Amino acid sequence: MARRTQKISLVERIRSWRNSRARRSTLRDWNWVAIVKVIAVIGFLAASGAFLRYAEAYVRTIGAAEEGSLVLVGVPAWARYDLRERVAEVAGGKRFPLTEETAAVVARNLAPMVWLTDVDVRATHNEVRVRARWRKPVALIDVPEDRVKRYLDADLIVLDHRPMPHLPIVEIKNVDYNRRIPLPGQMFDQQDLAAGVALVLLLQRMDAQVTPPHRLLEQVASIDVRNFNGRRNPREPHLVLRSKDDTQIIWGAALGEWTKYAEATDEQKLAKLYAYYRDFGSLSAGAKYINLRHPQDKVPQPIDKYRF
Repeated sequence: MARRTQKISLVERIRSWRNSRARRSTLRDWNWVAIVKVIAVIGFLAASGAFLRYAEAYVRTIGAAEEGSLVLVGVPAWARYDLRERVAEVAGGKRFPLTEETAAVVARNLAPMVWLTDVDVRATHNEVRVRARWRKPVALIDVPEDRVKRYLDADLIVLDHRPMPHLPIVEIKNVDYNRRIPLPGQMFDQQDLAAGVALVLLLQRMDAQVTPPHRLLEQVASIDVRNFNGRRNPREPHLVLRSKDDTQIIWGAALGEWTKYAEATDEQKLAKLYAYYRDFGSLSAGAKYINLRHPQDKVPQPIDKYRF
């Protein structure tokens, strides 16, 4: 039996070719889409990893800058390590988290610190900077009945006592304690005490002016104010200094009061005292006392010519 030959028209051939081409085109398009998607996913993962690494580094950087160290600016040379450590302790430590409130918190912590005044606190990107005026003790008071010692600064502000052997601090003796000693940070505004401190400050300025090899003030142990303004005996000297070698230095009336008692001027007293110190190199030199009260016709003048 003869096989029939199926004839396919030209139209059907063209249609079949078009369908086959469309299927191949669709497959190619699908492959390209898949490839693009894979590439996009890989790119996204790579970008995410880079971002996470950047974010981690950023967090580490910000974390390091969020804590700053305490820096005390303009600390005077006389303020030794133990006092600076005490200031840092009162401030709250040596490192602080840096926030908008940091400066205010540190300033509030330092407010009761009597050794500082005019405190200014500023927080930078990596530091907490504290600038202040430090109260330097110049005199000492000792009340045996209360077993308490206190310092006084130039403004008569009471400071708590701590060892400071490197400073020439003069004890003011026999103060008339007609009222209780003010607490640290408060002013002890009393006339006899103020007269003793004023004399200490005068000697301090003179030491700085004439620059002796050893400051005269370092040899002064105390100032006795028991007869301030002649309250015990008008004929006795009002202020008497005593050296560490137990030599009396009779100063007389308080500063500015010399004319009321016909004494040498304050400048003459100062000139005689420093001339004696220049000539003998000491406030003792075998003398029992040095009397500065009596006026003299020939007093070394002017003071600023003395050079040690």
